[in-house]
Amino acid sequence: MRILGLIPSRFASTRLPGKPLVDIGGRSMVQHVVERCRRSTSLAAVVVATDDERIADHVRAFGGEAVLTAPTHPSGTDRCHEALEKLDGAAAFDAVVNIQGDEPFIEPAQIDEVCALLRMPDVDLATLAQVVTDDRDIDDPGEAKVIVDAAMNALYFSRAPIPHLHRPAGGPRHAQYRFLKHVGLYGYRSDVLARIVQLRPSPLEQAESLEQLRWLEHGFRLRVGLTIHPSFCVDTPADLEEARRRVAGR
Repeated sequence: MRILGLIPSRFASTRLPGKPLVDIGGRSMVQHVVERCRRSTSLAAVVVATDDERIADHVRAFGGEAVLTAPTHPSGTDRCHEALEKLDGAAAFDAVVNIQGDEPFIEPAQIDEVCALLRMPDVDLATLAQVVTDDRDIDDPGEAKVIVDAAMNALYFSRAPIPHLHRPAGGPRHAQYRFLKHVGLYGYRSDVLARIVQLRPSPLEQAESLEQLRWLEHGFRLRVGLTIHPSFCVDTPADLEEARRRVAGR
């Protein structure tokens, strides 16, 4: 299976304008992401999908590959689909991994974990989750939680604490049930990606503001793998300073 790594990268950001180009220890954020993706042993190619010429020019300047996409896409999934269609030799890729462009420390092993799921014969869509070890994550609406069936297919995602503990025994809730928080890394078989971008937004998706609920609501199965690798997204100026401290400390 030939798997393409796509990094959606938008210039506009309400909290951190020009986020892909900010400097982190002498390299831009998007360059950090590209270089770490290239360390994955599972990707046949890595491409940045962007709506801005400045980002595309910058990526090409450091030796990366970029494709320009429309600025109107509502999600990274839609941007990935357009980028795949525009690539020369797109038909050679059996699957796509959508990699967050604001995770400068993404672990290549996480990408490999998603790719391993995609290689299973019964998997069309894949993502990752982590076991919650702090009750604050359970209550944080910024952390999407997921519950799965016995085969590790997603049953539901929510910003609310799920499942609800009807009779908590006292003490940390994460010690009473294996709560899972979602890690925003997606894998799609190429033909399935073409199908899900045709779906209209669903009521559950609009209620929770979680696009993956659209796929579940339309009957697609989403396989969830467990990862031990931490995630760190740069969304705010404070996050950016933390990223710079991490690089300086390294």
